[in-house]
Amino acid sequence: MNDIHEFNHRAMATYFQVRIAGEERTYAAQAAQAALDLLDKLESQLSRFRPSSDIAQLAQLAPGGTLRLSEPAFACLEIARKMEAATQGAFSATAAALQSQSAPPQWSLLAGEQSIRCDSGRLEFDLGAIGKGFALDRMGELLQSWECPSFLLVAGGSSILAGDAPADSGGWSCGLGDDNAPQRFLLAHASLSGSGLAVKGSHIFDPRTGRAAARQSRAWALTDTAAESDALSTASMVLSEQELVEVMALNEQWLVFLDTGTTAQPIGKRPLPPHA
Repeated sequence: MNDIHEFNHRAMATYFQVRIAGEERTYAAQAAQAALDLLDKLESQLSRFRPSSDIAQLAQLAPGGTLRLSEPAFACLEIARKMEAATQGAFSATAAALQSQSAPPQWSLLAGEQSIRCDSGRLEFDLGAIGKGFALDRMGELLQSWECPSFLLVAGGSSILAGDAPADSGGWSCGLGDDNAPQRFLLAHASLSGSGLAVKGSHIFDPRTGRAAARQSRAWALTDTAAESDALSTASMVLSEQELVEVMALNEQWLVFLDTGTTAQPIGKRPLPPHA
């Protein structure tokens, strides 16, 4: 019963892993499959590469046009809008739009109608910096409903969501970087996400300028939810250190680590989790 069961699945152009502790293998497999089925459904709604998805269809809206969204797409865009405001615009779900438009598109969410309105420009959304985290959050909620509270969800190694700690442990061992990273923490009820230039090079655009402008080589964000940690780690790549200090001062449940070459410097008021 105390074994940790692992299940893998490819989605959203990466590999997802579900780890479940404290359950029998057969039941854990059923719960994990339900979570992975949900992941596939979310990809069909959120991926800009799926022509029938909500996000792909938004690019067809003319200014003044509206589109009713699925509940997950609307909820994800609500979080994206909140994170844009909280990061001084350093995170934006339409950051890539400035590669084809002279000004960022403007849009409004209509909560009463669960719809979005195109106010100006072409709504070119890319949820790559928040969609995986959003999916992890929804998968975690589903595992909770299956009464599998002790889990670790991983998206491509760059996004992690931890539920309850496994029995007789202080949390799930997670590192800042590779599996052999020297800085490791025990996580429970938290999410850790990382962004960097090592894999894809200068692919992170500052939404405020439309130019590739990473100020850090790597950054990690620790928050309560995976959608927030994904967006915050991306924003931390383009924020100056002073801007980052200002952002973190207003969000005491967030913690950011910046790669200094030898170690990762924490910024924020959230206490460090226990070291693994």
